[in-house]
Amino acid sequence: MRTDVELWKEVRRQVLANQMSKRAACQKYNLAWHTLEKILTHVEPPGYRRTQPRRKSKLEPLLPVIHQILTDDQHAPKKQRHTAHRIFERLRDEHGYEGGETIVKDAVRAWKQGHKEVFLPLSHPPGEARVDYGVATIKLAGVETKVALFVMTLPYSGAIFVQAFPRECTETFQEGHRQAFEFFGGVPTRISYDNSAIAVIEVLQGRERKLTREFLRLQSHYLFKEHFCLVRRANEKGHVERLLGFARRQFLVPVPQVESLESLNAQLRARCLADMNERTHGKPAAKDVLLVDDQTAFLPLPEEPFEARRVEDRIVSSESLVRFDTNDYLVPVQYAHRKLTVVATVAEVRLVYDDRQVACHRRCWQREQAIFEPVHYLALLERKPGGFDYARPLEHWNLSDCFALLRRRLESDDPRQGTRSFIRVLRLLEKFSLPQLTEAVEYALDIDVIDADSIRTIVEHRADTPVELFPLDGRPHLAHVRVETTDVSSYQALLAEATP
Repeated sequence: MRTDVELWKEVRRQVLANQMSKRAACQKYNLAWHTLEKILTHVEPPGYRRTQPRRKSKLEPLLPVIHQILTDDQHAPKKQRHTAHRIFERLRDEHGYEGGETIVKDAVRAWKQGHKEVFLPLSHPPGEARVDYGVATIKLAGVETKVALFVMTLPYSGAIFVQAFPRECTETFQEGHRQAFEFFGGVPTRISYDNSAIAVIEVLQGRERKLTREFLRLQSHYLFKEHFCLVRRANEKGHVERLLGFARRQFLVPVPQVESLESLNAQLRARCLADMNERTHGKPAAKDVLLVDDQTAFLPLPEEPFEARRVEDRIVSSESLVRFDTNDYLVPVQYAHRKLTVVATVAEVRLVYDDRQVACHRRCWQREQAIFEPVHYLALLERKPGGFDYARPLEHWNLSDCFALLRRRLESDDPRQGTRSFIRVLRLLEKFSLPQLTEAVEYALDIDVIDADSIRTIVEHRADTPVELFPLDGRPHLAHVRVETTDVSSYQALLAEATP
């Protein structure tokens, strides 16, 4: 089927090239005379042309009212602003509007499109970075789990670093920076952030911020400058948010199935390295080539390592438990009711009293859990041996069979004090490792010497390391001492005489 343009061209060529008369053209192409004149006058179909001005809409006198409502809405809470339907109802009820709702929606849409903010493309000099957190879903040991994604990007080169953490908090925020700086091989001169509570205590006027103590410690160690986005102006960090979506799509699709976060982070690091070979749209070279310019502008990595940690003071409960991050961590019973300092990293929780570490536990990222160390309760159980079989910290303490045999033997020999004697043996774990004590108990059972003092002697003797060389540093008076080698031949003679 011929289009209008094809017909238009054919008629003009036939008539204007004197190949056909106007009358013949009207007959052949079934055209009215005025239509033919229009074809010959215009090179292409001129389209629809209004011959009379459009009749004024019923809404036109009320357009200023709509515009005023929308202008006032800019200062109202987001969840309490007018919809187009609500504006239509107000126009109908308050101003006697008799028109339809669709034209009101069109007017609202036109006003909003005309008032959308226009942003200026920004240049990104080498050596600067942007940071953000996002959320992703993985299958961790077969269980669907949400993790926090720390993302640092370099806008100049387009390089990206991604690491997964159990949760967004102070210590993971700091650890993400440390790992990113080491990955990129330097410290960016300026880093842009949103207004996360991890870094910002209070938003002041403009870009001024009151910063948290731990963010200042991070900044003081690495010496970078901070740059915070204006409130409700997320477009200022749009680059990193786009790359956050890129990281989810490229690195986490399909949903990763891993046994630990360590293995996931190893995969993410490998993919970030592989992504270095790619070229970002509009960039003159691949990311790894442009990264050299970033690294040239970077600050050097400090020689002293940075510890990502959070420090808080806590009071130990009457059950010798310290609550931190909704979880309870056990300390030795002698510190009950005392004030301790909690030093929490991504991997562990250390508990310090008077500058002395009194307990250390693996960090628990679940919620409302109790993390016990049975050894910490043994001193209390020695005073209260009746609670040994009911103590919650000992519920899942799996000891070798030799310990159960030792307990039965001790309680059989002394029904009243046998349990206490067994606990005294277990308290040797305060000084020695479980494998060391296990070997000593097995040996004690073999030679039928099972009291706590004898087992202590055995384990101490086995733990002793012979001294091969005695140093004389700081003992000049011993330098001239000579110890003669003992001649044992006389003893051999005595033994020979004693032989019948």
